[in-house]
This record gives sequence, structure tokens and C-alpha cells, in this order.
Amino acid sequence: MSIDFNKGEGLVPVIIQDFQSLEVLMLGYMNEEAFAKTEAEGKVTFYSRSKNRLWTKGEESGNFLYVKNIAIDCDQDTILIKADPVGPTCHTGSRSCFSSEYNQNFIFKLEQIIADRYANPQESSYVNRLREKGLNKIAQKVGEEGVETVIAALNETEFDFINESSDLVFHLLVLLREKNVSLEQIAKNLESRHK
Repeated sequence: MSIDFNKGEGLVPVIIQDFQSLEVLMLGYMNEEAFAKTEAEGKVTFYSRSKNRLWTKGEESGNFLYVKNIAIDCDQDTILIKADPVGPTCHTGSRSCFSSEYNQNFIFKLEQIIADRYANPQESSYVNRLREKGLNKIAQKVGEEGVETVIAALNETEFDFINESSDLVFHLLVLLREKNVSLEQIAKNLESRHK
């Protein structure tokens, strides 16, 4: 990657985005040394302007940002890193340094939670109990929730419709996981059909 570190007197801005939810987590700066260390170790390292040194995010808290993807903008003077955050990103304890009322991309986080339930089954987990019943039951639940969503849309309150729609989306996510299909695959398919 050819990054133009000269424009910003040796520093370029780095946007950190959650690789799963795509939520923007923070902004930092890197010099060439920080970028090289990030690439080599797979953990985001910034150049701290206040500390005047390299600083690996999480070096004290343990809340590391593990690199999933690195992209450079068209002017080659800004870096976008999609990362897997361990714990909250912000020093305040928030998931993001940009205060938002809710995670607008929570559906991707929910996909990740369901995948975790598959990888680490918990006896008390609804996902685990549903999974144990098998594909037929999971698919049946999607059908049931679809019908309940239609009924709510036609005959019930907005609140009921939102609840039934949420149930439908949740069970569809479980079915997608059962079939090893990701939201990314669905999004790519929808995008290709839109063209």
C-alpha cells in the first residue's frame, strides 16, 4: 500500500470501523512506524500525539482492536481499518468514541452473537435450544414468525408489528446461521440484483 504520510507532516488519520457491524468506533493517527507495526502484529497501533509515541490500542486495558481489513482512500492520505474490537473501544467504556443513541447496525452484531452461541453453546440459550431441535424446527419458526408479522401488519398496533418483525428477523438470522449463510452474502446478492 502506498500511503502519503507527507501531507500531514508524517501522520495520516485512521478511521476504525467494527468489521461486523460497520459502526465507526474511533479516529486516530498513524505514522509509517505505527502502520508497519499494525500490519506486522495484526493489532491497531497509533501514533499518540499527546504521548508523543507509538500506542497500541488496548495496551493497558486489554481492549485491543484486531485488524480484519485495511483500505486506503483515493487520495492515499487516510486509512480505514475494519477491526474486531475486544471490549469497548472508547476510554469512557462506550463501544464507540462517537456517542450514538443505539447501534444502528445491531443486526450484524446479533449475527455475531448467534454465531457465538453456535460455537459456544450455553444450556440456557434460546439459540442453543432451537438449534438442538434441528433445521426443520428452525425453518418452521421463520414461517410462524412470518405469518405473525403479516397479521400484526394488518390488524395490530405499530408496537406489535415491530415486535413481530423483530422475531422474524431474529429467527431468520438463526436459520441463516444453520445454513452457513451470512448477511454479507445476502447483501451482496441483493446488491447484484439491484444493478
